[in-house]
Amino acid sequence: MKSKIIHIIVTLLVLLFIAQLSPVQAGTGTVSWLSYDEGMTLGKSQKKKIFINFFATWCSFCKMMDTKTFKDAAVIDYLNAHFITVKVDVDKDRDVAAQYNIRPLPDMWFISEKGEAIGNKPGYISAEEMLPVLKFIKTDSYLKMSYQTFLDNQP
Repeated sequence: MKSKIIHIIVTLLVLLFIAQLSPVQAGTGTVSWLSYDEGMTLGKSQKKKIFINFFATWCSFCKMMDTKTFKDAAVIDYLNAHFITVKVDVDKDRDVAAQYNIRPLPDMWFISEKGEAIGNKPGYISAEEMLPVLKFIKTDSYLKMSYQTFLDNQP
């Protein structure tokens, strides 16, 4: 009888521990990366902007973005909610990299709902810098104002 009570208490404690972890895990999801072809097709069919992350496995700044920027919960949530996200390895997808004339890495490209290039932002981008850039593109503010004007008008 005593062992059953101990077993029940241990089970309840484990369940409580798991319940406490759940909100933390929910906020630490991952960016839903797709291949170039999948992302371009999905972006056009869903009429959604596309975010392309050009990277290489040997690129230290690319690795830093993977471990910092693309691990930030706010960046993950915003990308997954508002963009089709594509990840392109420039060494494996050389034709795609050549199509965008990728030179410095990492390089982030923004593509319109129609599949047309909006623009790019090469180099390392921190999570703090990434969110305003994503909002600038998502809200179509790039059609109406400069990026600096957009930043100056943020609360």
